[in-house]
Amino acid sequence: MSGDKILLDTNIVLYLLNGDSTLAQFLNGKVLCISIISEIELLSFSGLKTSEEKIIKSFLSECLIFPINEKIKDSTIKIRKSYRTKLPDSIIASTSLFLGIPFISADSGFKKITEMDFIYFEK
Repeated sequence: MSGDKILLDTNIVLYLLNGDSTLAQFLNGKVLCISIISEIELLSFSGLKTSEEKIIKSFLSECLIFPINEKIKDSTIKIRKSYRTKLPDSIIASTSLFLGIPFISADSGFKKITEMDFIYFEK
């Protein structure tokens, strides 16, 4: 998988849903992909209102959502050991590596994972 696909971090989805036009323009025409971890993070925010949950679910219905498989699991273990990243971040980075697509995040901590095609979004 490559070309027009891109994996979004949870923070990128939140910026999009809050109307970031620069980000929307950059992602226009791309196939938006999400790790199952980001889906869980988005839908499990404490105090999430029903109206907000509907908006998030509507957005997610337009994305390709990828579960964890054996290769992602094995890569997660290597990433976590090598870079001492948090488990959710390790899974998301491994999903990007498994899919062979760029990953965009506003979290500069991902810069250290050199195997991954990382796009840092400065807010």
